[in-house]
Amino acid sequence: MSQEDAEAWSRHWIESMARTAGGEIAEDTKKVNFYACLGRNGEVAEDGRFEHSYSARIELPPEDHAQAVLDIREILEEKGFEISGYRSDPTVSPANALDARHPEEGQSVTAQDFTGNENHLLLIVSTPCLLPPDVEQQQF
Repeated sequence: MSQEDAEAWSRHWIESMARTAGGEIAEDTKKVNFYACLGRNGEVAEDGRFEHSYSARIELPPEDHAQAVLDIREILEEKGFEISGYRSDPTVSPANALDARHPEEGQSVTAQDFTGNENHLLLIVSTPCLLPPDVEQQQF
């Protein structure tokens, strides 16, 4: 997958989760990152492979966070994601948190209260290591 396609794919997931949660994306909070993939022994390939993360915060009243995270969880489970962490507990911080990973495709998703602004819910999508199209994979 190319970096452009990875970014478009992750943006789609962020927008979809925002719709599911019922919140609007705070445009100035979007962060797009690309990282080099590390091998088992710390190797860095020179064939263009990369990992990617995309995050954004949505504006949502704090009293709606628990239901929003639950709604996102239900959609992710329908899409085949495995839930690796979930809570809705006002006695801890963040009170509402969800981590999920797709078992075959390897992408992961996080949705949680944003501690810097109680009216924001943080959404993160991360990919596994991706190899751009038409590139010969470097072997170690």
